[in-house]
Amino acid sequence: MNNSTIAAIATPNAPGGIGIVRISGENALDVAAEIFKTVSGKSVADSKGYCAHFGNVYDNNERLDEAVCLVFRAPRSYTGEDVAEISCHGGLYITKRVLRAALNAGAVPAEAGEFTKRAFLNGKIDLAAAESVMSLIGASGKQAAAAALNTLEGNLSREIKGVAQSLVSVCASLAAWVDYPDEDIEDTSAEDMLPVFENAKKKLSDIIRHYDCGRAVTDGIDAVIVGKPNVGKSTLMNLLTGFERSIVTDIAGTTRDVVEEKIVLGEIIMRVADTAGIRETENVVENIGVSLARRRLERAELVLAVFDGSEPLTDDDLDIINQSKGKKAVALLNKADLPLTADRKIISDAFEYVVELSASTGEGRDELEKAVAKICSTDEFNPNAACLTSERQRQCCVNALNSIEDAVAAIHGGMTLDAVNVCADCAIDALLELTGEKATSAVVDEVFSRFCVGK
Repeated sequence: MNNSTIAAIATPNAPGGIGIVRISGENALDVAAEIFKTVSGKSVADSKGYCAHFGNVYDNNERLDEAVCLVFRAPRSYTGEDVAEISCHGGLYITKRVLRAALNAGAVPAEAGEFTKRAFLNGKIDLAAAESVMSLIGASGKQAAAAALNTLEGNLSREIKGVAQSLVSVCASLAAWVDYPDEDIEDTSAEDMLPVFENAKKKLSDIIRHYDCGRAVTDGIDAVIVGKPNVGKSTLMNLLTGFERSIVTDIAGTTRDVVEEKIVLGEIIMRVADTAGIRETENVVENIGVSLARRRLERAELVLAVFDGSEPLTDDDLDIINQSKGKKAVALLNKADLPLTADRKIISDAFEYVVELSASTGEGRDELEKAVAKICSTDEFNPNAACLTSERQRQCCVNALNSIEDAVAAIHGGMTLDAVNVCADCAIDALLELTGEKATSAVVDEVFSRFCVGK
């Protein structure tokens, strides 16, 4: 591990009440002592851990700001190293000048996620918990934050390590029996191994399913609003975003491009695209927008198909119904403030979830929220359960599950026990990669490359 002393701004790159410059490494307190002078005259380099000091920040002899310096001594710090955090006034200029002073005093700029990476390398947290840090920072709702916090506190790692340990016990017995056939070692039978493998399969399957049903809460899903012109798609977009994101007029074909926005519907994060009205048209420009709308409909994870409930269904409506088949979709009978004229039975036969709403008044928004929660299975999401926070973690679980299934197949197929042992070893390796105990440096670097600088 690089032993350099690193520094970075740990607060957002925007004006605020406070700005924090974090310094970590073997010489962190010496760097802090050079640029921060306490009013008491005591050097922060001589300070005990978990102490706060009031004073002034200097760059050479230039006084920059009044500030507070927090001191954390290794190993009882976030990174496991000596750490100093200088809290100054939160102006962009001042905060950057304090960082520059730290760099002039011998620190080097921290890379993205380097503080948390050092925490991982120093054994303060495992890789699964480290990934949850960014999930917690990026959480857009209560359930997403709770799931990330539980992973940070070790819920996932404990579950994964428990599964891994059960497999290690089987492998140890198998290895002893295979490597020392002449010794008086009790044979490990299929009857002993199968319950362990089946229990591991169940736990991993539950964890994977939990990730799939909760991904809309933790990561978000791509949703598209589709419908023929003038059914209220842009009005719905504005209702969901809470402001006038899309232009609304009575002129058919007003929306000709894809308008995108990130919203939170209940506890679900949605990346919503408002598209051009789908219809047959001779207008070259509008036709490009229609083609974009059809492509977004094809690849969307969730379709919000909007129909004008106050008018009979048209061929364009029927075309949208056909294109939505086989996808997660909610049919919205818009303009519920007017008498219902559209054939609801045709729509109900094509969509499991049908919601009547008025995008202009907001009536029916709660019903839409409930329908989306059901279709995305987020109503089953338990943030207190072991929760995967990344696709990397999910793939590790999938690889482990596949290897366990191979081990079970090897037993039922009458294969030798060393073949079963190889499959179980592969499952263990996949689980230890998830927690970081067997992760390659390339995997570790990829995980932390997605972090922000200062964390």
